[in-house]
Amino acid sequence: MKPSVSRLFLASFLSFSCVAGVKMTPEQVAKLPPPAAHTVNFQTEIKPILEASCVKCHGRGKAKGGFQLDTRATFLKPAESGPAAVAGKSLESYLIPLVAGLDPDTIMPQKGSKLTAAQIGLLRAWIDQGLSWDDSISFAKPAPVNLTPRRPDLPVAAKGITHPIDRFLSPYLLSHNVIPQAAVGDRQFARRVYLDVIGLLPPEGDLKRFVADRRADKRERLVKRLLGDNQRYAQHWLTFWNDALRNDYAGTGYIDGGRKQITGWLYSALATNLAYNEFAGQLINPTRESEGFTKGIAWRGAVNASQTTPLQAAQNISQVFMGVNLKCASCHDSFINDWSLADAYGLANIYADEPLEMFQCDKATGKKAPTRFIFSELGAIDASLPKTNRLQRLAEIMCDRRDGRLSRTIVNRLWAKFMGRGLIEPVDDMEQSAWQPDLLDWLGEDLADHGFNLKRTMELILTSRAYQMPPLSLEEPRREEFVFSGPAVRRLTSEQFRDALSVLTDVWHEKPDGEFDFLAGTGVARETMFARNLRPQWIWNNATALDSAPTNTTIYFRRTVRLPARATEANAVCTADNKFTLYVNGNKVGEGTDFERPRFLDLKPYLLKGENVIAVEATNTGEKPSFAGLLLYARVRHAGKGGGGETVMDFTSDQEWLWSSLKQDGWERPNYDDGTWARAVVLDEGKLDKSDGHHLAARFSRILTGPLQYGKARAALVRADPLAISLGRPNREQVITTRASAATTMQALELTNGSTLDTLLKRGAEKLTSSRELSASGLIEGLYQRALGRPPTGVELAAARELVGDPIRKTGVEDLLWAIAMLPEFQLIY
Repeated sequence: MKPSVSRLFLASFLSFSCVAGVKMTPEQVAKLPPPAAHTVNFQTEIKPILEASCVKCHGRGKAKGGFQLDTRATFLKPAESGPAAVAGKSLESYLIPLVAGLDPDTIMPQKGSKLTAAQIGLLRAWIDQGLSWDDSISFAKPAPVNLTPRRPDLPVAAKGITHPIDRFLSPYLLSHNVIPQAAVGDRQFARRVYLDVIGLLPPEGDLKRFVADRRADKRERLVKRLLGDNQRYAQHWLTFWNDALRNDYAGTGYIDGGRKQITGWLYSALATNLAYNEFAGQLINPTRESEGFTKGIAWRGAVNASQTTPLQAAQNISQVFMGVNLKCASCHDSFINDWSLADAYGLANIYADEPLEMFQCDKATGKKAPTRFIFSELGAIDASLPKTNRLQRLAEIMCDRRDGRLSRTIVNRLWAKFMGRGLIEPVDDMEQSAWQPDLLDWLGEDLADHGFNLKRTMELILTSRAYQMPPLSLEEPRREEFVFSGPAVRRLTSEQFRDALSVLTDVWHEKPDGEFDFLAGTGVARETMFARNLRPQWIWNNATALDSAPTNTTIYFRRTVRLPARATEANAVCTADNKFTLYVNGNKVGEGTDFERPRFLDLKPYLLKGENVIAVEATNTGEKPSFAGLLLYARVRHAGKGGGGETVMDFTSDQEWLWSSLKQDGWERPNYDDGTWARAVVLDEGKLDKSDGHHLAARFSRILTGPLQYGKARAALVRADPLAISLGRPNREQVITTRASAATTMQALELTNGSTLDTLLKRGAEKLTSSRELSASGLIEGLYQRALGRPPTGVELAAARELVGDPIRKTGVEDLLWAIAMLPEFQLIY
């Protein structure tokens, strides 16, 4: 086994040590570079050597082998085997033979470039000359930045510049010799803000009305209106938060229950504009519906110690909410920042059932880190508290008004989202200073002052002159130090591109894949999805199912439902503790194996006018007697003829169901009755508050809102297809806060030859050519207006007519759709 760095350091000390200092043979001394002949300057000659070769392991509060060089005092303090240096005596200082590599097995630094002969000579001369050290220089761990709330004064408005953001930027731009450009035109602004707020291209009619509007504040009005479109806002921003919170509709861990979606909670939080401190708090100290984020992925098989679920929680909440990278520090003391292994494990202990043994590079250390938050300045956490109380305390600390990092991290993310680059880059390294610190601090405090209302911060950014400036390419050559001079040109995200194609072709995804509350934020009560006075009730074969139902028992349920007409809408939500299979008229409709994930089922293909038999096979599993039950609600409607109103034909799990413990051939089909069936027992709702399954009833109406999006589901609501993946949609197995913007070979291949795009464009051409009254010119102009917000130029119109033909050719329309979709003007936010 290879010795650790600390053991090597100690061994090297011992090999050179004596009571008075280092003892080297004449041969070893002869191998050393001579001391530099001039007076050494610590600031310009020694400090760079120590920073490059020593600080990673022995500075910033770290002391490998007991050697620490935060200050001159710690540098001279004896380590595990004596002092690293003796002032005035380089030949008696341990540091010199170590960096000179007299013992090849113990040369320092262990990693990276070794010191040159000239550098060793400088160190020797520095020690011989008395170890001078500028008192203003320290290699200690710096105080955290962007953590303590600071409220800068708002600069005085000048020359008509009144917007807070522009008042901060005006002197900044002036000092960097940047002349602010005039705002972009109305069409360009509208396209930009539509895509940024709700992720969709502006409808042709809306765009024309906006351009024609003569009110001076029309841009502010448009921003407010789009931010108030709660449903489309939530559907767009779901992409951003699904990436950041590792949430998806399929993938690693979901099948075996080792991972849990937070889709329903997340969508509702966005649609209702949940205050950001509450949003973060419910993820840090999770509810039942939001726990999937910190629960992480329960990987199967051999897993690196740094990927246990408590360490995942520590890594993820630090990155998302504090802009801190703990991933390296989850395996060893980080080499890229100042976080230590003990920092990561100390935070992970809050999420662990008991304190974790630390593993360094997957090797057990036999040590346990003290339980603590990474920024102890914000408050302590009592390790003796139960886990639920520790999580509550952690959420209090992180979401407290005194935690300036929470607000500044999200403000920086929003700025990067809208401007193409953050006030701090990278956005996950909030230990850096912003290029305009006062602006970051002011926006962070303003967010906190206004109830952590993210839409307010968005409105501030989107209505600023800075946001409305002409776009710039961040790929162009620029100064060594970043200087803001306008928003960056950005590519449409995978989801925006797919939705833009849907706007162009009217071909959308058929249905959402996740569980969404499409009534959240609309002012419409969820209960309207239920028929009046009709609610799902837990049923089983006897009342003992409340707490002591026999395990590994299967109960068969039947109910006959008479429908006066064929249903125009028929969907059901069903779950059972622990699993079920549902049949309609003998046809298997679907099954569920996780009672906490109710299944949405389409009953319409199987229901008939007249009598229908609904049958469910439900099984209670487990190791000991516990709660058991079946819960179902079916929303069945018939639209009356001639607009005569809606006929409600809903049914639910109630006392009308029959049960049997015997499974006979044909039991799930109509006209079956062997005389063994008895009335189902409705479980006492008042006694269900303590049961694991009671909360599920409240979710049914939310799940039933899914049909509202049938035929019009946006890309953010469905699983990734090959086109989405090629355009950069991640698998969401880890936190992703920014997506790569560079084009790839896979994207080029998918956009030119991919079957997903080809099928979509074929379906779009089929729809567009279905109207015989549409002329070629009308079709072409309509496509350009929808895609680009403008009519085609003369050259474009002529080329498009040649493609489309007269009469219109469907293949020509396909080619035109593809040509428009490939335009940079279509694919970019500019």
